[in-house]
Amino acid sequence: MLRIYDVVLDWIGSLPPVIAAIEVRDRNLADQLRRSSTSVCLNLAEGMAATGRSKRNAYGIALREMRESVAAIEIAIRLAYVRPLEGAVADRQDRIVGTLVRLAVPVWR
Repeated sequence: MLRIYDVVLDWIGSLPPVIAAIEVRDRNLADQLRRSSTSVCLNLAEGMAATGRSKRNAYGIALREMRESVAAIEIAIRLAYVRPLEGAVADRQDRIVGTLVRLAVPVWR
C-alpha cells in the first residue's frame, strides 16, 4: 500500500467542515468537491491494484480529480465561502498533489 493513501484519507477526513460551509452558499460546488475528493482516493486505490498502463491511467485520473478538488476549494475561497486551508490540511493537500504528479507523469530520460 502506498503511504500517500492514508494521507488522502486524512485529507478527506478534514473536508467535512469545508464542504458544509460551501454547501450553505453553493450546493453544486460542495457536491463537486465531495465527489472529486472521494474519487481521488478511489482511483488511487484502483491504481495500487493495477499494473502497466492501467496503473498510470488510474493515478492520472486521481491527479485530475485532486486538481479539481483543489480548484473547488480555491473557488470557494475566492467567493468568500471559506477561509484558505492552513496547517496540516494545506500541507496534506500539497503532498497529495506532488505525489500524484510523480505517480502519474512518466519521467523520460
